[in-house]
Amino acid sequence: QAPILPSFAAHNCWSLLAMSSVAFVTAGAPAVSTPALRASLAPAAAPAPVAPGSDLAAPLAGCALVAAAVAGAVSSRRESAAARRAAAVKKKGVKVVHGKEIPWNLFSPKAPYAGKVVANHVHPQTLTEQTGDANWETTHVTFDHGGNVPYIEGQSIGVIAPGPDKKGETPARIRLYSIASSAVGDDETSKTVSLCVKRVVELDGTHTNREVGEDKPDKAGTGYPENKVYRGVCSNHICDMSVGDDVMITGPTGAEMLLPEDQESNIIMLATGTGIAPMRSYLRLLFNDKAGANADGSRKFKGLAWLFMGVPYSKSLLYDDEHKDYKGKYPDQFKFDYAVSRED
Repeated sequence: QAPILPSFAAHNCWSLLAMSSVAFVTAGAPAVSTPALRASLAPAAAPAPVAPGSDLAAPLAGCALVAAAVAGAVSSRRESAAARRAAAVKKKGVKVVHGKEIPWNLFSPKAPYAGKVVANHVHPQTLTEQTGDANWETTHVTFDHGGNVPYIEGQSIGVIAPGPDKKGETPARIRLYSIASSAVGDDETSKTVSLCVKRVVELDGTHTNREVGEDKPDKAGTGYPENKVYRGVCSNHICDMSVGDDVMITGPTGAEMLLPEDQESNIIMLATGTGIAPMRSYLRLLFNDKAGANADGSRKFKGLAWLFMGVPYSKSLLYDDEHKDYKGKYPDQFKFDYAVSRED
């Protein structure tokens, strides 16, 4: 059982900061583009907060100067990097990131890929248990893309719901979701992609799309006919899907959350709720998939992966069974800690 830490605030952002052999990843809801900063730093213990004027203030100021120097070095290389990018031959559906080609926007909102919902034999569709909150449900939904929507760990795809959305548009505007499966998919066929999606339900709030008496039970059996209700258009579209349903997919996109290529990197992951999605894609590759194994069965990854995850209730924990499995098999390479904010 992972230690339960005090609650921490959920920040709706995500970024990847690679420093020497340590990669820090944080994830919440929308993606924010943050350039990767690579600097050679000596390993050190995490510092405690330092008051101005203390004995540690000067050394920390020195660290700030080092960071500024690194930023200056990065800035001085921008011009040559821009020239190299301009000289590169652009390919449709490909983006070059750190000299490596990755899949990129193969399908657009005007020309999406028509996929199908398929059964997932790793997880049930509903991952969470009823907590009493209107938005208690988080789902794991898998789409068959037939190998036509390749992606790598850390990327996102878009889903287009039939609508209408808040503005009355039909179909609704694209919604981006972090991919929760590794590149080969949960079934390791490289033909499926899985999402981790929280059903958005708000009661008696500012925005409503169902008046009193209009809300009907969703696929999980939850309904609120006595309230004014707002249901997220795309999240409810995905959470209500059944095997065989059609789904309109765009992408893939995203280059901010990619894993470091160094197999000896130490990776620290911070996630709140469905922000776990890209981390799950990493962990499947690092500790589960054949793609992450050597010929002798050992794992290619040789570093340490440490996950910190925050949820409101223990019934809201996501992929806990997988985390326990990785910890049991690779105790020296995987750690995880949970923060549960609404329980004593």
